[in-house]
Amino acid sequence: MSDCLFCKMVSGEIAPDKVYEDDDVLAFRDINPQAPLHVLVIPKVHISTLNELDEANASLLGKMYLAVKAIATQEGVAEGGFRTVVNCNRDGGQTVFHIHLHMLAGRGLQWPPG
Repeated sequence: MSDCLFCKMVSGEIAPDKVYEDDDVLAFRDINPQAPLHVLVIPKVHISTLNELDEANASLLGKMYLAVKAIATQEGVAEGGFRTVVNCNRDGGQTVFHIHLHMLAGRGLQWPPG
């Protein structure tokens, strides 16, 4: 999508602070971090919300979580732990309509979240 912020990052039109990339997934530091480590992991194909997932693209979620595992090791937070969050639509807190997984780490995280 030409107006999608994350698609512009995938295409190279906008350069994110990249921490991980493979053929299917891009991960970068959040510009408004909510923890010492706050990374967004996105699929390289545009899917607006979790509601649009289907059998054809369901494996992308697994690839996103494998990226989180690699990032946790790379950033030294695997042992201490981290949280992952996927928001869906406005009431779920989604502000960019390209599915993305938040990875938060580097401090104790409370429950329930906001």
